[in-house]
Amino acid sequence: MTAGRVLKGIEFAHPEGSAPLLLDLYLPASPEQSGALPAIVHFHGGGWRTGGRSSLGPQVDSLDLSPIERLVDAGFVMASADYRLSSVARFPAQLLDAKAAVRWLRANAATYNVDPDRIYAWGDSAGGHLASLVGLTAGSANYAGDDGISDAVAAVAAWYPPTDLLHMGEQRLPDAVASADDPGSREALLLGAQPADAPDKAAAASPLTYAGNHAPPFFLAHGTADRFVPPAQSATLAAALEAAGADVELLLIEGADHMWQLPGQDPAAAAQAADATLDFFRRQATKP
Repeated sequence: MTAGRVLKGIEFAHPEGSAPLLLDLYLPASPEQSGALPAIVHFHGGGWRTGGRSSLGPQVDSLDLSPIERLVDAGFVMASADYRLSSVARFPAQLLDAKAAVRWLRANAATYNVDPDRIYAWGDSAGGHLASLVGLTAGSANYAGDDGISDAVAAVAAWYPPTDLLHMGEQRLPDAVASADDPGSREALLLGAQPADAPDKAAAASPLTYAGNHAPPFFLAHGTADRFVPPAQSATLAAALEAAGADVELLLIEGADHMWQLPGQDPAAAAQAADATLDFFRRQATKP
């Protein structure tokens, strides 16, 4: 980030029996627009079991200017939030935490000069799954907080997100190195059961279940060679949203693996995804 303030480790929630949940807040120094600023809540990847806030994986973090920094420089307030990992709690704890981060930012909008009507969600991999769920379950009584503050977001960007946990295994690529149907898979650890053995749990944790015309605008980005999360996961959600009449954009980057890996550590896919994400959020923020 070329300028601005970074406030690290702000507590936004403290679930019972868990450590406090923290977020990092990135504030622009000289925003491009006057008045209250658009804001994005980011959720990290790591298969719901590892990872840390403010990271987008090594390939993206190694860019000269990270997407988080670029968005801040473009005038967005950025909040990158923790959530409980699957070693601590099963789903829907992670979704409840993600929604709590959105509500915290809306509750503190005036303090940080945030426009409460222009709060967006973004995530990569497991974080993309959570960002998608946040966008598609706004106002759901099943996942509501007790503070009366809206958990709605005005748009969602998700990089290579799991979207249909029940069918994820059968969609894996031939050279996949991980499958949702593997014993003890990341998805099984999230649910507390193999997806095939708990179809109701798998459906409840799948963004595809909630796709409809109530959805905010979506941007989905996926590599066609993703060996961890099949590219069909993004394509299927995009098709369902489009069929429902929702506003959705799908970017498939040819030959890119998970975390935008290309042969020779080529950063081109990561750069393309970052550029497209910045463009998406800029367009959303300037809507009348």
